[in-house]
Amino acid sequence: MENLALCEANNVPLTPITFLKRAAECYPNRTSIIDGETRFTWPQTYDRCCRLAASLISLNIAKNDVVSVVAPNITAMYEMYFAVPMARAVLNPINTRLDATSIAAILRHATPKIIFIDRNFEPLARETLRLLSSDDSHLNLLVIFIDDINFPKRVSSEDLDYEGLIQRGEPTPSLVAHMLRIEDEQDPISLNYTSGTTSDPKGVVSTHRGAYLSSLSAIIGWEMGISPVYLWTLPMFHCNGWTLPWAMAARGGTNVCMRLVTALEIYKNINRHSVTHMCCVPTVFNILLQGNRLDLSRRSRPVHVLTGGSPPPAALLKKVQRLGFQVMHAYGLTEATGPVLFCEWQDEWNRLPDNQQMELKARQGLGILGLAEVDVKNNETQESVPRDGKTMGEIVMKGSSIMKGYLNNPKGTVEAFKHGWLNTGDIGVVHPDGHIEIKDRLKDIIISGGENISSVEVENVLYKHPKVLEAAVVAMPHPGWGETPCAFVVLQKGESDNEDRDDKFVTREKDLIKYCRENLPHFMCPRKVVFLEDLPKNGNGKILKLKLRDIAKGLVNDQDEVNVRSKIVQLREDKLRVDHFTSRL
Repeated sequence: MENLALCEANNVPLTPITFLKRAAECYPNRTSIIDGETRFTWPQTYDRCCRLAASLISLNIAKNDVVSVVAPNITAMYEMYFAVPMARAVLNPINTRLDATSIAAILRHATPKIIFIDRNFEPLARETLRLLSSDDSHLNLLVIFIDDINFPKRVSSEDLDYEGLIQRGEPTPSLVAHMLRIEDEQDPISLNYTSGTTSDPKGVVSTHRGAYLSSLSAIIGWEMGISPVYLWTLPMFHCNGWTLPWAMAARGGTNVCMRLVTALEIYKNINRHSVTHMCCVPTVFNILLQGNRLDLSRRSRPVHVLTGGSPPPAALLKKVQRLGFQVMHAYGLTEATGPVLFCEWQDEWNRLPDNQQMELKARQGLGILGLAEVDVKNNETQESVPRDGKTMGEIVMKGSSIMKGYLNNPKGTVEAFKHGWLNTGDIGVVHPDGHIEIKDRLKDIIISGGENISSVEVENVLYKHPKVLEAAVVAMPHPGWGETPCAFVVLQKGESDNEDRDDKFVTREKDLIKYCRENLPHFMCPRKVVFLEDLPKNGNGKILKLKLRDIAKGLVNDQDEVNVRSKIVQLREDKLRVDHFTSRL
């Protein structure tokens, strides 16, 4: 056996771009993309991607060059997940909810050769370019606009636009063959910047091999059958759309694009296109619950929802499932190239009461097949915690789907990979059945009198209260205990009328604290409850606990009340600016 050697026939580098060619050959009549009134089949999508890749090569895009894109969930965004790596380049999808200063910082760090920008973001693009030109960043950046495919604009023959690149691309058979042959599966395929909820964003470099394994693992973990109809409620820029752009091609599915995520658009698309799958963070659940709901219970095929991004409270899962959605919980991170834990349902759980089933469904679950190992370890001893569902440790993992590292950040890369594992910064427990459950972010654990308090556990109790829509719990300094929990709460609609508002909020604060004392050990109960109209969130829908901790610091002994009120007002003004910007798109 020692004489057997690898050769061209049995050693082909793994890359998810091969999924596209297979989809075109195996599913020639299936719809690949629905974008408003525009539809494409898989052969058409394959042809468009080949043409775009050929045009990129003609613009001297070469191996490892970065191509950035600022666009919502539209046809162009989907196609670039294949066309850019087919040109040997690295796709850098940028969060569309960032401001010009943040985008300029990403571009300085990523140094792309081209940036594609949806036409609706033209003012944002011009402000970003102004910032770059004023600081001598020396970026030789080619800007190409993407027009709405349903309402194309006429541009001069001298201007470059997205559809023009596709039309002028000339993918000869030899060039296409070259596009589909990756020299090294460890070459980078994407550059994604982390959400930065706890620190400055970092550029995560993912590989072709990692994307390939993660995509197939997502299909298996989610038990996704053939020819799904997938609604793009999850931003494609968020961790490569959890690898679903590639996975949908592998399954020959239909991608239903959405520019804006609203309850009206979600339910309309579900009904119109017979959607079978969608992904979302838990904050989108509140959009579904508050919108004009569609009765999905009588559908022959349920809408399967994969949720992640932050631990969903069991009470919230129960409300969503009553609408007719079949929810599966997953856990992942940008550094792991997508979801890495899936809550695999056990048959014996079906015999349990509904409330207990939802508690089990809220767990993050078991490691995907693409991982070599996943564990929960004591930070000090590096020993695995016992499988008792109580002892907390840091979630760590290793495998070929893990990132290559952080771009131009060797110190951060070494820190992330210390002890031979990817250290996630998430604190969890392992249950006797092997399922992992997240308890908190490492930086969000509240230490009160030497006891570790999981903010997630307190939030889960608050979510069970009928008047609570959203809740976030952070540490508040305490002169005796060091820290105590402070809860920030958004009430259900109709619970925050202006009449005697302050008095009602005081009453509700006492009620909620009493409610927590009835359902939690007293040391875990919030000492303070602050009511907000909206919780501050980043572009991925994650709650910005750093801002909330800053407010909580000013609440100690009711000091600095004026400063605290000004910060709450600032949160409201930030939300109004985001809403105003979104309404213009």
